[in-house]
Amino acid sequence: MSAILTIENLTFAYPSGARVCDDLSLTLEDGEIGCLLGPSGCGKTTVLRCVSGLEQIQGGRIALNGTWIAEPRHSLPAEQRKVGMVFQDYALFPHLTVADNIGFGLRDSTRTEKALRVGELLEVIGLSSLSRKYPHEISGGQKQRVALARALAPRPRLLLLDEPFSNLDVDLREKLGLEVRGILKQLNTSALMVTHDQHEAFSIADKVGVMQAGKIEQWDSAYNLYHRPATRFVADFVGQGVLIDGLVAEDDGIDTELGQLMHCPGCELRPGQRVEVLLRPDDILHDDAGPMAAEVVHKAFRGAEILYTLKLPSGSKVLSLVPSHHNHALGEKIGIRLEIDHVVAFPR
Repeated sequence: MSAILTIENLTFAYPSGARVCDDLSLTLEDGEIGCLLGPSGCGKTTVLRCVSGLEQIQGGRIALNGTWIAEPRHSLPAEQRKVGMVFQDYALFPHLTVADNIGFGLRDSTRTEKALRVGELLEVIGLSSLSRKYPHEISGGQKQRVALARALAPRPRLLLLDEPFSNLDVDLREKLGLEVRGILKQLNTSALMVTHDQHEAFSIADKVGVMQAGKIEQWDSAYNLYHRPATRFVADFVGQGVLIDGLVAEDDGIDTELGQLMHCPGCELRPGQRVEVLLRPDDILHDDAGPMAAEVVHKAFRGAEILYTLKLPSGSKVLSLVPSHHNHALGEKIGIRLEIDHVVAFPR
């Protein structure tokens, strides 16, 4: 695979001096869907604006399909980058029909070419029957699909999506997210989106970059972000979990209150070192015959499962995801055992 987008050591600051992107790097392969995930204010949208040409970078460089399009002393104009953009508020023209909104960017096409492309995209997004409707006559999810089709119409080399589903309710957001992924894969279109919703990021993207304070902490698959977080911030931000105290033993194990764990690969720990071990809710199994009892201090019913917060004898708390037919009362002590496949530990 070849890279469709390469960002090397990107630095961007506003005139006030506040640095928004700080030595940020990533590579997006052709045909991949990438996502920048992080809290508000971490610089996600600014990265999109730098890639699209709406902002002039101060350091580093950006390449699209192997051609450098942005450096501190050279920047290809936004209209020449062949980058599409889907905005959070749809930005549809209220006086144009669905079909005319989709075809708006096809100014250099003949009438026949334009009609064919618009018809093709209406078919792809499943809105052929609504081609003559106006934006105020269709739903929010339909508006988002029209906005997507409009951005795809000129056949951009890269599509950028800025919090594209934030205005939709939860059920529609999940459904439309899967539809958008399917459309992008069907058209073999590379894309980079930003969101603060990790479930959205994990369901749509092939690669996810967790951002904090203008930096990418880890650019990886959803599986690795959850099971093999590279930093304490990623471990805390992605999924749910707790950190419990551990001591690195002479035999490369890690002694914890819940028993000894195998040494975590790549952690570079030394015997006698005090560490914190990441435990996910699926690492703690409810087992009446388990070696330890823990007190139920909180429970969150989730339909098929219950997320229990359990207090260990030391007072430390862990999380456990248990099938919901095991319905225990607050204050009750239940047996647990540790079953962990991916040991992740950080120096205290």
